[in-house]
Amino acid sequence: MPSTRPTVLLTGFEPFDGESSNPSWTTVQAVQAGWTGDAVVHARELPVSFALVGQALAAAISDTNPDIVICVGQAGGAAEIRVERIAINVDDARIPDNTGLQPIDEAIVAGAPAGHFSTLPIKASVAAISALGIPAVVSQTAGTYTCNHVFYLLMHQLAPGMRGGFVHVPYSAEQAAGTERPSLPIASMTAAIAAVVTATLANRDDARITGGALANEISR
Repeated sequence: MPSTRPTVLLTGFEPFDGESSNPSWTTVQAVQAGWTGDAVVHARELPVSFALVGQALAAAISDTNPDIVICVGQAGGAAEIRVERIAINVDDARIPDNTGLQPIDEAIVAGAPAGHFSTLPIKASVAAISALGIPAVVSQTAGTYTCNHVFYLLMHQLAPGMRGGFVHVPYSAEQAAGTERPSLPIASMTAAIAAVVTATLANRDDARITGGALANEISR
C-alpha cells in the first residue's frame, strides 16, 4: 500500500559569492539524514541562478510530490534563524548570481500579486526553535536576491493543499572562523530546521504570539 505519511521537501542552495559551502544545503542534508519523525523527508539542492532556480524547484516538487515545502537559504550577517513571513514580487540583485545575471527592479512574475505570505506556522516555528535555546525570529523580508525569488515562485505556484515557506540560516561556524561574522554551528541549524518541520506537521493554524518588529528592527 502507498505510504500515508506526509512528505516534506527541504531545499538548500549551492555556494555563492565566493564561498566554498552553503550552510542551507549542508543543513537540509543533515535534517534528512537524521530524521526519525512521522514523515518522509527529501532534500534537494537549488542553483543560485535567477534563470534556473524556478525550473529546479519545479523538478524537485514534481519528483517528490510533497505536502510541505520548506526552502532554506543563507543570510550572511544574520545572528539567528529567520523564519520568513512574506515573499515580494521583485528581483533587485546586489551582486550577480552564479551565472553572472544581476536583475535590477524586475518582477519575478509579471502581473502577479506584489507579495505572497508563507503558509508555514511561522510563529510556532520560531517558538519551537527558541525552546531549543537557538536564537530565532520572524523575519519581515527575505531580501531581493535568489532566496526571495525562489520563495515567491514557490508560494505563487503551490498546489492546492500544499504548504510552503522559507527559512534563512546564518553563516556556519566554519565559514565565520577567523572573522567577526555572526554564525551558528551546523548542528544548531539542523536542529532548528528539524523543529520547523515538526512544528509545521503539528500545526495547521499558527500560534497567536507576537512576532512583529519596529521599523529599526526589521531584518534583512
